[in-house]
This record gives sequence, structure tokens and C-alpha cells, in this order.
Amino acid sequence: MADSDRSPRRGDREIWGDDPEEVDASAVVEQIEAGYPEAERRWHDHPLIAPFKAVALFIKRSGKRIAITIIGGLIVLLGIAMLVLPGPGLLVIIAGLAILATEYVWAERLLLMAKEKAVQAKDKVLRKKANSDDGGAA
Repeated sequence: MADSDRSPRRGDREIWGDDPEEVDASAVVEQIEAGYPEAERRWHDHPLIAPFKAVALFIKRSGKRIAITIIGGLIVLLGIAMLVLPGPGLLVIIAGLAILATEYVWAERLLLMAKEKAVQAKDKVLRKKANSDDGGAA
């Protein structure tokens, strides 16, 4: 038997891919599955896929919180930009904080503090207006 009739071998294993003809691997796959049952694993349990799987599970579980964080944060940033650009900057910031306050305690505290400051400012303006009206009439 000539060496050209046999497929190339390395040790006791046959080297595939060097022969131009197609080699059927189903018998080898069956041997591996029978001899090593732990070797059969689903593609999504592969170590390279597992981190993506964990990220997808995190997004699935906390999708609402992620969406509220992104939307509320963008509205707050828009309000901050409106402080120097034309527009109701403080109102937009308060609206963004109200959105964020649905999920975060820190945003709820900031919103309460902003409301208290707004009430104090309103009272201060009304007191000045009342004092100027009384001073002018006397």
C-alpha cells in the first residue's frame, strides 16, 4: 500500500483538511459524544458567549430602570444646556429630576430640595411685592 493512498497522520490521529476530498465527520462526532458526554454543550454556554448572555439578562431584568435613567438624564442635560441657551432651563431640569425620582431616591431628594427652594423664592418675591405696595401707599 502506497503512502499516497492513506490520509496524512500525526501520531495516531488523522489530519483533516489536507485531502482535497470531503471527509464525513459524523462518525467521529458520535464517538466524541459517546465517550465524552460533558464535551457536548450548547453554543450559548460557551465561555465567549456567557458575558453577552449576562449583559442581555441584566438588560432584560432592569430595562425599565435603564430607560428611565437614559431619558431622565438626557432631559436633565437638556435643562442644563437651556440655562445658557434660550429656554426654560430650571423647569426642564425639574422635569428630568421628576422622571429620575420614579426610580432613584437621590433624585427624589434633589427634587424635594428644588421644590423647597422654588417655594422660598416665590415667598421672597411675594414679600417684596407686598412690601413695595405697602410702602408706596403710606
